[in-house]
Amino acid sequence: MFVGHYGPSFAAKALKRSIPLWVLCVAVQLVDVLWSIFVLLGIEKVRIVPGITATNPLDLYYMPYTHSLVGSLFWAIAGMIVYRIFSRKPNKWVAGCIVGAAVFSHWILDLLVHRPDLPLYDNVHKLGLGLWNYPALAFALEVVFLFGGMYLYLRSTKPAGCGGRYGMVIFGLVMLVVQAFVFFGPPPSSGNAAALTALASYAVFAWVAHWLEGKRAQRSRTQDPYGLLHSDASRRPARWGSRLGSKNEVLNGPAACSVLVCRLAPISAPAFLGSQVGLADRADRF
Repeated sequence: MFVGHYGPSFAAKALKRSIPLWVLCVAVQLVDVLWSIFVLLGIEKVRIVPGITATNPLDLYYMPYTHSLVGSLFWAIAGMIVYRIFSRKPNKWVAGCIVGAAVFSHWILDLLVHRPDLPLYDNVHKLGLGLWNYPALAFALEVVFLFGGMYLYLRSTKPAGCGGRYGMVIFGLVMLVVQAFVFFGPPPSSGNAAALTALASYAVFAWVAHWLEGKRAQRSRTQDPYGLLHSDASRRPARWGSRLGSKNEVLNGPAACSVLVCRLAPISAPAFLGSQVGLADRADRF
């Protein structure tokens, strides 16, 4: 799994808008970022074995610190805590948990495609469903996860110019071209070359995602025409307020209720009077 890992980052952005998209793009690839660094430092091991799977020539025979279940959980918790510490956004713990879930999603998706090289802990009890041996299915999964998450993100935002309208879709198509090259192109010359290429790719993808995020604007969450259900953080001091007054006026609770009663009165009064007249007519009959 390569570009499919970015699907959860787009889905998480749609779920929690305050988290920068580039942070989520780094989070879903954090395990591989650390793997690349550890390979370059000689801490984890990889060798190039063409044909070891139908689509990936990497023999990932020793990576207990990044791709074990215990290691991935550790990095997920670390990502959650680091985001909680450095974020200045509201609801830090909720956002931190989403970042942590994005980090851990990497191991879950890897479990689908890797051969049995994902240890539960240390370097033992290795798991992997091996879908890399089925190129069409593995590539279809990349497409489904990437564009499924991107669809959720695009639905929660709106374009702010031509770049915002077409840029993200073009970005997704370019990512698929890169994925096709990884699957069907020549193998890397060495494990270190694979690690360096991966690091460069993650940096470029995160930067492009950050740039394209600026080309789109958030859609409004509320569908309340009177503004009584606004949950935006900037309105919290007037949480019982509304927009029932003038266009830019925010009213407090009692004023909002008064204006609402005045607006509903012309509708309610005739119905109330009609009911009273009906009762009077019935009384006259008796």
